[in-house]
Amino acid sequence: MWDRTIYHFCHVKPPKSASALAPFRGLANAPYPLLHYFSSGFGTVFSSDIILGFAPIVGRNGDPQTASSDAPDGPNLQTRRSSCQTGLACHALFGSDSRMEIETLIIGAGAAGMMCAAHAGSGVMIVDHAKAAGEKIRISGGGRCNFTNLHCAPDAFLSENTHFAKSALARYTQWDFIELIDQHGIQWHEKALGQLFCDTSAKEIIEMLRNMMQIAGAQLALNTSVDSIAANGGGGFKVHLSGARNDTIDARNVVIATGGKSIPKMGATGFAYEIAHQFGLHVTARRPALVPFTFTDKRFAPISGVSTPARVTAGAGSFDEAVLFTHRGLSGPAILQVSSYWHEGEAVRINLIPDQDLTEWFKTQRQSQGKKQITTVLSDLLPSRLVDHIAKDMDIEGRVGDLSDKRIQSIVADLTDWHLTPQGTEGYRTAEVTIGGVSTADLNAQTMEAKAVPGLYFIGECVDVTGWLGGYNFQWAWASGMAAARAITL
Repeated sequence: MWDRTIYHFCHVKPPKSASALAPFRGLANAPYPLLHYFSSGFGTVFSSDIILGFAPIVGRNGDPQTASSDAPDGPNLQTRRSSCQTGLACHALFGSDSRMEIETLIIGAGAAGMMCAAHAGSGVMIVDHAKAAGEKIRISGGGRCNFTNLHCAPDAFLSENTHFAKSALARYTQWDFIELIDQHGIQWHEKALGQLFCDTSAKEIIEMLRNMMQIAGAQLALNTSVDSIAANGGGGFKVHLSGARNDTIDARNVVIATGGKSIPKMGATGFAYEIAHQFGLHVTARRPALVPFTFTDKRFAPISGVSTPARVTAGAGSFDEAVLFTHRGLSGPAILQVSSYWHEGEAVRINLIPDQDLTEWFKTQRQSQGKKQITTVLSDLLPSRLVDHIAKDMDIEGRVGDLSDKRIQSIVADLTDWHLTPQGTEGYRTAEVTIGGVSTADLNAQTMEAKAVPGLYFIGECVDVTGWLGGYNFQWAWASGMAAARAITL
């Protein structure tokens, strides 16, 4: 009954009428009709509500590929991509509850996932359980997306393997992404410390990525969850979807781009780590990062809203940026930065006046303003509410003229090396990123592919690569997404 031609099939619900098939009877660059209605002799009705539509897989010379293909491992890459395009078109015709064969399934329509989808070639589907793509892009940078940083370099990233990010970051740089948004007419500006933002809205970045995906032929499926992923015996993966798309997907490649656990209200989960464990990859210890510190005694509630430049140190991290005092504890850029280096139980050290020779300054004030209160002259360097708050703890009282050299040294030590031990952080609820993730020891640094699982890729925040605040993590998303896409299209 059947010849030796290899057929691609979709397990689908039938159209309401035969006329619905008309627009799909031909496919450009294919020598045979895309789908054959059952009356043509190629398809067969197997039940009252299910059709299997078949289309030949095309070989190198345009003829149907046969089981005696000259390729020792079956259809070649171009052949598989033809089949993938057929599968996507089959779903477009019949709707959900189908069986599809595609080239690449990308799970997670965030920054890394969309970047990968836009460059991973044909036969790409990208799915996300959210109702909209790029939600973390949309809320980032106060709605303007801090999309990269002029000073992006590998030493701005934390990982158990500090060398891992070098390859991807070198092959897709901040200058490459700047060129990309310039080509799309997105206006931008620089803020402090090389941080780049959209002039208008973060939605411009999302629109750019979606347009690029559309041009590339990538299909986006939202409100769609992944129920299971399993390796196929002959290579590739079988993925079951539910929600808006109730499909079984056969994919040659699967790219995990679901991020970390930060901001769960945006839909963040530990999905990537579960898949890594399932396929035997290691996952490093994880914790919230770029996150405010909390103090259970709410000691800073009286000065909530006060901000001051400072040098903050935790572990190996030290940053000169603003500190913000809040009802719950400490926040601001400097605090968020060092939170990536902090571990529970450790003290955070704050130099409230890092750019001043404070000892000489006090001696000068003693000579010129000796009758004034110490708190009064300190208010020339620090917010007065902060001075009043710390005066009791640091025993800052009396007139400047009465300060001995020894007392000056004591005050200077308190102001420049203020030790505070947070009770914790605000956790994943407000953390901008998750530090730790899929172990880089199990991934290829050039391709982001799992070393022991061909065709399985991990990109973006779910990997154990975490950047500083200020656009670095977006640059990692663009770079790692591109690394995987380039490997897939080779």
